[in-house]
Amino acid sequence: MLAERALLYLEHVARVEEAEVVVLHVYQIPDRYATVDGYEALHAQYETIGHEIVDDAVSQLQEREVEARGLVLEGESARVILETAAREEASLIVIGSRGPASVAEVVLGSVSLEVLRHASCPVLVVP
Repeated sequence: MLAERALLYLEHVARVEEAEVVVLHVYQIPDRYATVDGYEALHAQYETIGHEIVDDAVSQLQEREVEARGLVLEGESARVILETAAREEASLIVIGSRGPASVAEVVLGSVSLEVLRHASCPVLVVP
């Protein structure tokens, strides 16, 4: 699984650098659902799943004695990642890469490519 591979690299870097890890999950509900009955329930489900993902990653890191905390935020993924990295004064962004939608994204993926292009710190992309 993508997240598990990223966690392995993240754990190694955090140990070497003696760094705190901020695990971030960003979700965005497609606008077309905003007026649909049940939107609030869908929103709650997205947030709940996000917290489950983050809590699991933070727990795994803490079990391995890596200082970690989690954030779950709503918004456009690349923008929120970049804003959070700036606010947290991140020294490194570790991001996974999955499904390509264009030739440039074959290697990286759309969100990881956008983060890589605009980050003010190094970015480690884990395929």
